[in-house]
Amino acid sequence: MSALATASLPADPADVLREVFGHAAFRGEQEAVVRHVVAGGDAVVLFPTGKGKSVCYQVPALCRPGVAVVVSPLIALMRNQVEALRQAGVRAAALNSALTAEESAAARSDLSAGRLDLIYVTPERLMTPGFLGILERLDIALIAIDEAHCVSQWGHDFRPEYLALGALGERFPGVPRMALTATADAQTRADIVARLGLADARIFVTSFDRPNISYAIVPRSNGMRQLRDFLAGHRGESGIVYCLSRRKVEAVAEGLAADGIRALPYHAGLDQRVRDANQDAFLKEDGLVLVATVAFGMGIDKPDIRFVAHVDLPSSIEAYYQETGRAGRDGLPAEAWMAYAMGDVAQRRRMIDEREADEAVKRVERAKLNALLGVCETIGCRRQALLAHFGESYDAPCGHCDNCVTPAETFDGTVAAQKLLSAILRSGSRFGAGHVIDILRGNETEKVRQAGHHRLPTFGVGSDVDGRVWHSIVRQLTALGIVAVDHGRFGALVPGDDYRAVLKGERAIALRRDPPRLRRTREERQAQAVAGLAPADALLFEALRAERTRLARQQGVPPYVVFHDATLREMATLRPQSLDALGDLAGIGRAKLERYGLAFLKVIRAAD
Repeated sequence: MSALATASLPADPADVLREVFGHAAFRGEQEAVVRHVVAGGDAVVLFPTGKGKSVCYQVPALCRPGVAVVVSPLIALMRNQVEALRQAGVRAAALNSALTAEESAAARSDLSAGRLDLIYVTPERLMTPGFLGILERLDIALIAIDEAHCVSQWGHDFRPEYLALGALGERFPGVPRMALTATADAQTRADIVARLGLADARIFVTSFDRPNISYAIVPRSNGMRQLRDFLAGHRGESGIVYCLSRRKVEAVAEGLAADGIRALPYHAGLDQRVRDANQDAFLKEDGLVLVATVAFGMGIDKPDIRFVAHVDLPSSIEAYYQETGRAGRDGLPAEAWMAYAMGDVAQRRRMIDEREADEAVKRVERAKLNALLGVCETIGCRRQALLAHFGESYDAPCGHCDNCVTPAETFDGTVAAQKLLSAILRSGSRFGAGHVIDILRGNETEKVRQAGHHRLPTFGVGSDVDGRVWHSIVRQLTALGIVAVDHGRFGALVPGDDYRAVLKGERAIALRRDPPRLRRTREERQAQAVAGLAPADALLFEALRAERTRLARQQGVPPYVVFHDATLREMATLRPQSLDALGDLAGIGRAKLERYGLAFLKVIRAAD
């Protein structure tokens, strides 16, 4: 049993949850996972971001004898979780490449001496003979493998170093092992079980729905202008803007800064000190926008990210789900917004083809990209489409995504599809969307004349349709598999597998007519952020946030490490007047009550 538990706490998981982490009850499947692992069972845990995966191994670590080993590739996550655990009075440390020699030696010393409840370690460090030798001399409470999808070549973030972790079962027999991830379709789940030797493990799956996140996906026309319009409703809020390239990250960050929005870049090409400073600023300050490549985000524990925006298409539904899932971890309303174009699809497909990977892997990646395109182009509920990809049904439209709020108007697109296919075929299936649309609209450009395409029978047959509408038709037909993009020929449009039935009139096509997107005002979004709070309680909430920021800056930690917004909201509405009453609120364990209780009570009493 951990020293923390033997010193003054009972080992019952519910008591540990309350006394250490300040929560009165487990959520969803957490308790079933915790009690199964405390009893010595192996587990595969598939919980979406924000549903409390960390509790599933942190609580058993304090109930079982010995030290818990948490494997993660994410140095940022290690740092955040170790700091949060120490704030809660738990003896935790990390071993990774970001530590100084002195810090690494201290962690190893504490581990060897049995002075730790949890040790976070990268897979590379864990599997070294020296570190394994230390562990073999200790009691191991459990081994938790976080971001377990990294072991699968079918996943969106395969890491070869994870493959060696399959040997841990033989090396430490009798030690319960856990594999945890927020994003894994059926194929990836099966791979996790096989590669980590967890055939006898109990699998825990909870709903992948994140009901507090609203989804909106728009065709990109002027990406920077569209992004500015979106961010106008999020002034003063923390958020992430994802871009595909480092160059675009720099350009977007500079553009937003010129608009008076505090925005910082983050990508692997930046100097390490600049990258670390920008990440720390994002974690510790309110209202900062981080513009990043996908190099940023995994393991980031910041709970009050109010939006995630994509100005380029992600690689798959899994990647999109994981990246958008970084918003609203505190359960409060958050927004996922994306602008994309067919050029993104061509670029993504080219990246897949240029990868050094088996053709079977590439086929899976292409299929996953097509699935994401289907979500982008659906005329139905975005949430239903997302959850269906993970094998989960959602009985009715969510009423919360852009397609539900502004239902798509549809039209019979069969004739338009036939015209487009004819133009593609008659021009030799060698030209991109812009050129084909010029043919349809009768635009006698220099390129059209040089190719002689102004003499085609299809020249001008679509002149009654706006160019933007034709681009929408191309995207939708691509998502339906009726048109394909040959990126090997610079994004040329070619007939898809299902085009013949359409040309012959044997298949009718219903297409979406893109409506104008309605934007909520900044005032409406701010009102939503404090929804349910009376005016006086909203003022107290802001005063409590200011006190939290002051205390966090004193310690050099992110504000949410002190308390989450949800805890401050409860303080503002219930206004406890004593330490005992304050300690009854969610998220306030014994250590935090002793450390911060009087400071927050002072703010509450001053407001009364």
